[in-house]
Amino acid sequence: MSLGAGAARSGLRERLGHDFANPALLDTALTHRSAASGVESNERLEFLGDRVLGLCMAEWLSERFPREREGDLGKRLALLVARESLAPIAEAMGLASAVRVPPAESRSGLRERANVLADALEALLGALYLDGGLPAARAVIRREWAGLMEATAAPPMSAKTRLQELTLGRGAGLPEYEAVSTTGPAHAPLFVVRVRALGREAEGMGESKRVAETSAAENWLAGQ
Repeated sequence: MSLGAGAARSGLRERLGHDFANPALLDTALTHRSAASGVESNERLEFLGDRVLGLCMAEWLSERFPREREGDLGKRLALLVARESLAPIAEAMGLASAVRVPPAESRSGLRERANVLADALEALLGALYLDGGLPAARAVIRREWAGLMEATAAPPMSAKTRLQELTLGRGAGLPEYEAVSTTGPAHAPLFVVRVRALGREAEGMGESKRVAETSAAENWLAGQ
């Protein structure tokens, strides 16, 4: 591990404000699968952290917006746990410098990819939960997501939902999404998707099909 990565991890521990009883959990949370030769990667912790985030966020939303309907709470939840939201939070926390990847992958910019950052953040929440229970994970979530939680007064709506409501409102049926191509290595693919709606097309790209579809919908709406 480089001095830079070591300093980044030290800074991350300070930001978390949690003294790990089992420091190996933090090491695992910050180990990308490309660097997991002989050691465990962060994928299992990511699986757990995704559920921890969803529970803590649902609890927080219920407290913060006690009069909102379930559907509106669901829209807020979808935004707050989306990869597009997690990646900037992870970057602000310094995860891009702290995640362990092979030197070649580091030079290629793998650490800075949104899916890698989002996965590492979820894994970190899983590690916090296993080491300190829900209170440890909840404290970090409420601190790091506070700005995003307060960013919009009205429930948000994704680009895909907005495009769908537009086409259905005009009696044109649902938008059609088509996978155009997939490039890159298995652990860091890049998808290109095309959307057709109301006689127009637009393409988008992303690190998952869902992200690429959202990008395509955003580009379609931007061209109105």
